[in-house]
Amino acid sequence: MQYLLLIYRNDAEYVKMGPAERKQMSAEYGVFTQAIVQSGHFKAGDGLQPTTTATTVRVRDGKMLTTDGPFAETREQLGGYYLVEAKDLDTALGLAARIPGAKSGSIEVRPVMIYD
Repeated sequence: MQYLLLIYRNDAEYVKMGPAERKQMSAEYGVFTQAIVQSGHFKAGDGLQPTTTATTVRVRDGKMLTTDGPFAETREQLGGYYLVEAKDLDTALGLAARIPGAKSGSIEVRPVMIYD
C-alpha cells in the first residue's frame, strides 16, 4: 500500500536557521532518502518552497478566485513529502518517525486512495 508522508515545519524557524544548520539538515534528509530508496520503500518525494510562494485557488459560482499564500494560517506549514510503499500502517509510521523533520515538526501519514 502507498502512504503519503507529509512533512510539516515552522517556516519562521526554518528561515532563522544558519547555513551550517541547513547544510546539516540537508545531509540528514539525504541519508534518510538514500535509506528508503535502497529499502524499496521510496516512490517519490520532494521539498516545497516556503508558503510565501504559494497561491490558493478556489472556484465559487463558476469563477476562479486566487489568494496569495497557503489555504489557512497555521503554526506549521507543509514543507515537503515522501510517497512510500509500505506493507502496513505500522511500517509507514516507522518510516515517518525516521524523517529528520519529525524532530522539530510533525509528519502526517495518509494512505493513498485505491480506486477500483
